[in-house]
Amino acid sequence: MVVKQHTILVADDEPRLVRLVKANLEVDNYRVLVAYDGASALKIVEMEQPDLVILDIMLPDMDGYEVCQRIREFSAVPVIMLTARAREKDRIQGFDAGADDYLTKPFSTQELLARVKAVLRRSTSRQEQPVAVYRSQGLVVDFVQRRVFVGEREVFLTPTEYTLLYHLAQNAGKVMLHGELLSRVWGPEYRDELQYLRGYISNLRKKLEDDPSHPRYILSRPGIGYYMIDEE
Repeated sequence: MVVKQHTILVADDEPRLVRLVKANLEVDNYRVLVAYDGASALKIVEMEQPDLVILDIMLPDMDGYEVCQRIREFSAVPVIMLTARAREKDRIQGFDAGADDYLTKPFSTQELLARVKAVLRRSTSRQEQPVAVYRSQGLVVDFVQRRVFVGEREVFLTPTEYTLLYHLAQNAGKVMLHGELLSRVWGPEYRDELQYLRGYISNLRKKLEDDPSHPRYILSRPGIGYYMIDEE
């Protein structure tokens, strides 16, 4: 069986780090593209359509948040953000910009490779669809076409946002525990990373809800988990 070689863009202005990351990715049979500034990264994403972007927050011409936001205007490619900032609000800002994962420097190459594999697995997996379409209060999730609508408006989600919505909608009427969602969407190693889940739930509500502060599609059971109501 022929295995697809994934293409990964590494966008960072530190040549030494870029060389290290590139070498380790190539050992794992990834095709690696490189950008040292935001403008180049955007051009490469548009022209080459990589399978994953590893994006540093501190770039010389624009920060990684802005680059990620601009990418999201035309692409749903998964993005892993790299940063020396470990504060929770910085991680949330990255998720708000559309990132799929967040890795704090310094990091081990083993951790980076594990994150890369996990993100690619989420974005390329094709699960069996027990329910073809979810409908509730004007929200339509078409699992066959992987398209989401609120009324007549199509909602464009990142791969991770879609995977999270998939699990909630396929289990409508059931409270999905925080740890269960984290394990299913990000993997068992993320079971305690509640800030990931909160950030993505916030993103989904902003895209789906008329009033994210008073949601009607994605509901919460404080301290326990999240759920969606049974379809119509």
